[in-house]
Order: sequence, then structure tokens, then C-alpha cells
Amino acid sequence: MKTVNIQEAQKDLVRLLEKAAKGEPFVVAQEGKPSLKVVTVEEVELIEAPKKKRRIGFLEGQFSVPDNFDTMFAEEIEEMFYGKSK
Repeated sequence: MKTVNIQEAQKDLVRLLEKAAKGEPFVVAQEGKPSLKVVTVEEVELIEAPKKKRRIGFLEGQFSVPDNFDTMFAEEIEEMFYGKSK
């Protein structure tokens, strides 16, 4: 990732922004220290997506779980691991 100082960023801002829009982010440094990173909005949304609050219960009533869910297919699974019992 390219790092530029403020003067270089001011001079080449249009070119840098065009590259960033195409997926080439860059960092602007002040006094040799990274100050900000320019990325696409899509990249920011990917980073922030997991932070969004999840709604609990939004699928309530949409499907049912059988009472024997924890033992369903137990015999078949056992056969896969240990083979058929005789």
C-alpha cells in the first residue's frame, strides 16, 4: 500500500483518488506518521458490517425444530464412523 506525505497528496490528489476508487488504497502521513487511510466505501462497509447490531428472534415462527433434533440420524452418523453393526 502506498504511503504519501501531505504535500504529495495535495499535488496528486485526483490521481490518488482515482486509484483508490479502483481498489488501490493509500495512506497519508503527517510528519512521517500515518494519519489516514483512503479506501473505497465498499471496503469500509465490509469492515463495519459485523459491528451492526443483530436482531434476536427475527426468524421466530418461520420454521420448527423437531423434538428429537439432537438425536436425529444418530444411527446413520454412528454407521459413518464405525461401520454397520451386525
